[in-house]
Amino acid sequence: MIKRLIDITISFFALIFSLPILLPVMFLVWGYDRQSPFYIAPRVGKNGILFNMIKLRSMIIDANKLGIDSTSNDDRRVTPIGKVIRKYKLDELVQLWNVLLGDMSLVGPRPNVKPEVDIYTDVERNLLSVKPGITDFSSIVFSDEGKILEGKKDPDLSYNQLIRPWKSRLGLIYIKFQSLTLDFEIIIYTIISLFSRSIALRKVCEKLDKLGANQLIIDVAKRENELYAYPPPGSDHVVSKR
Repeated sequence: MIKRLIDITISFFALIFSLPILLPVMFLVWGYDRQSPFYIAPRVGKNGILFNMIKLRSMIIDANKLGIDSTSNDDRRVTPIGKVIRKYKLDELVQLWNVLLGDMSLVGPRPNVKPEVDIYTDVERNLLSVKPGITDFSSIVFSDEGKILEGKKDPDLSYNQLIRPWKSRLGLIYIKFQSLTLDFEIIIYTIISLFSRSIALRKVCEKLDKLGANQLIIDVAKRENELYAYPPPGSDHVVSKR
């Protein structure tokens, strides 16, 4: 109840204060192709229930019909203004509306598309036990997801091999230790990451260590080494197809 009250209060005022930024960007998106500046993205929420996540549109119209869910920095579907939107995470700022509606929370595992959820392991399905969020540990650790997938022949498969294994584990750690205090800390880390990703990553790793996270997860969260293919939680095999 308190978490929901905090979600409503912060998302309401954050939306109001972000309007001076969002309105000009919305106009630029519309001006590029005279189409809606919003993109309604179906996502899987708590208990596996589908909801419509609102995003500032960063891609061409009908980009989703090409059958690719993961987006790399060199994705040709991304518009010029879309590159700016994705760089500064402005598309996620609009998701405060989903928080206000109750589909999402400020903090929680990032919502995924149904094709990805359909191949979750039984362990990963625990990620659906809470509302998805705008930010969490993985949002900071993998804020450069587009760069990670850049140049990959199959972005969706690369996502499942390189990012999903750790993103899911970080989400499960959040669920295990979730509290209002942890939510507040993650929000602070997220704000810090806007100015210094290195400091934010250090803070995340320090917190993971205090929570008793596996050293392998902490080492990956440092993002000092190149990511490598690894099985998702609950499986002994690396994903070979998507």
